[in-house]
Amino acid sequence: MKAGTLVRLAAVSGAVAIMAGAFGAHDATGKPAEWLRTGGEYQLLHAVATIVAVQLGTRWPAALLLAGSALFAGTLYAMALGGPHWLGAITPVGGLAMIAGWLLLAWRTAVPDKEI
Repeated sequence: MKAGTLVRLAAVSGAVAIMAGAFGAHDATGKPAEWLRTGGEYQLLHAVATIVAVQLGTRWPAALLLAGSALFAGTLYAMALGGPHWLGAITPVGGLAMIAGWLLLAWRTAVPDKEI
């Protein structure tokens, strides 16, 4: 994926995170509000991390961070909006992708002359 595409997707991801957080703060209660808040926090943080990773020239870590946060937050949002709770079993896959993105980013920046 091209760097510009990753940055654009990360910017949209950040906007979605703000919308989810606002909805969770003002229109949701109970567990759905928690899911929206958690998803929004992780998604916003990883939108920014994706942009930083792109600026560092590390597109694979950026893609993992972005895809992982979309999967993680997306499943939480879906459940908050009435989706089936079995989606919660998929949420950790997004978490694993985010962890992999962070670890790959650490490795990639420790060995800056290698392209990953």
